[in-house]
Amino acid sequence: MKECTITDESMMEIYKKIGLNVKRIRKDKKISQLNLAMAIGHKAVGTISMCELCINNKHFNIEHLCKIANVLDVDINDFFKDIVIN
Repeated sequence: MKECTITDESMMEIYKKIGLNVKRIRKDKKISQLNLAMAIGHKAVGTISMCELCINNKHFNIEHLCKIANVLDVDINDFFKDIVIN
């Protein structure tokens, strides 16, 4: 079995790319951060805005991504576009 070589730094880059993909798709669908936040059960945009930009080490978890994919009517795999794991 291969040992995991993903560093904290490379994981942060993955989180950032996921956030940017969510943001791109959300904007393409013309849905505001507030509308998306409310649709997934949040009362404010804080989670969405911080996770899209990976601010303060905040990132989307799998529950967020499942709900967001449902609201945006996209395949959850779309959020992982252009992510390469070596």
